[in-house]
Amino acid sequence: MQPLSGLDASFLYLETPSQVLHICGLLTLDGSTMPGGYRFSAFREKLAERVAAIPEFRRKLHNSPLNFLHPVWVEDEGFDVDSHLHRVAVPSPGDRETLAELCAHFASQPLDRDRPLWEMYVIEGLPGDGVAVLLKMHHATVDGVSGANLIAYLCGLEPDSLLPLPEREDNPEPPGHLDLLRSSLVSLARRPVEVAKLLPDLLEMAPRWIGRALKRTGMPVPFTAPRTSFNRTITGLRTVAYTSLELDEIKSVKNAFGVTVNDVVLALCAGALRRYLEVRGELPDEPLVATVPVSVQDRVEESTGSNQVSAFFAQLPTQLADPAARIYAIAESNRVAKEHHFSIKPEMLQDWAQFAAPRLFGVAVRAYSALRLAEKHPVVHNLVVSNVPGPPTPLYLLGAKITGFYPLGPVFHGAGLNVTVLSNAGRVDVGLLGARELVPELWSLADALPEEMKDLLEAARGLA
Repeated sequence: MQPLSGLDASFLYLETPSQVLHICGLLTLDGSTMPGGYRFSAFREKLAERVAAIPEFRRKLHNSPLNFLHPVWVEDEGFDVDSHLHRVAVPSPGDRETLAELCAHFASQPLDRDRPLWEMYVIEGLPGDGVAVLLKMHHATVDGVSGANLIAYLCGLEPDSLLPLPEREDNPEPPGHLDLLRSSLVSLARRPVEVAKLLPDLLEMAPRWIGRALKRTGMPVPFTAPRTSFNRTITGLRTVAYTSLELDEIKSVKNAFGVTVNDVVLALCAGALRRYLEVRGELPDEPLVATVPVSVQDRVEESTGSNQVSAFFAQLPTQLADPAARIYAIAESNRVAKEHHFSIKPEMLQDWAQFAAPRLFGVAVRAYSALRLAEKHPVVHNLVVSNVPGPPTPLYLLGAKITGFYPLGPVFHGAGLNVTVLSNAGRVDVGLLGARELVPELWSLADALPEEMKDLLEAARGLA
């Protein structure tokens, strides 16, 4: 039996039609590199062969009224790749705006929970006979790092090869109702003991952690972010934009200022957000607060579940006009925030998430949305900014060279903007996804990132 971890299952419980919780990846491809040239039939055949060897693509949720805990993963015995693979054409003129609009429509649609939780759209009709792929995977099945790794298993270093697969256990068959009942009852009976084991660490850590936050010697305190137009209740409609930056330029800024790549990424976001908010007359006097997911895969002793993540709050000093001042402020703030964050055991979020209650979570999220509570309490955080490591060398998706790899993370009630960056063969590809009614001009924010890169490079040259 392969139950979901509590953290994985939480993404199912927190999902509603307006708050869909899948991760998307938009990949632009050079179809001419495919042996014999691009043909959808050949692409489909290669995909079908590959997913037959990767259990994650063929597992689906299984639950029953006799299961009192989280669902389990089982093999989809009726798996059909054609239920997940879709062939579409981008509307004329096939430019970046129409491609993004099409992707935003697909990103708005929830996944069918009766099937494995992924879909792939092959998008034809791009200029120069270009092809794009939009891959959707539910957050219950992957986080940013594992999602990028899973996509990599569909790729090779050459057009006619694929990366080797690690050894994996096959998906189990659906368990019997009595087995599921017995397992869930045993797990429920253990919960008081599990809580008793977790409580001492929590009671020891909480006062110390909260004390640092209140004294402003740690990361920003939740519910202290300034309100912006994208900090309201969201609907199910989405907007998408994307851009790309040179990794060498980011490293030049990093070296000049003596900071980290992540500091530069956050400085780019802060500068772009300052431009965006200033034009709209919304620039607050206080820094924005971003939630920054962090992989804990290398810090946990035993890996359980698909999501191996934690997160910290980072200040984005959009109130500072000078790019050099912003990057120095971010570096210092991040240093303190990371030290504060690393004082928490990496397993703590996963351990406590095991007690997630599906009915309670579902009712709470629906009530939160219906009552528009995101607009009635102080802002928890303004947006999500995620930095995902990607392939250092060019990859070929089922034979087609990947020319762009733009990750698109989910948005939430109260934080209707997500900016995710992914390093990709010497470039840094940036995907932006927003709630359409809250961030209608997303391209202006995307285009501000290269402009901010120029300003940071100029500031870096001034240090020489």
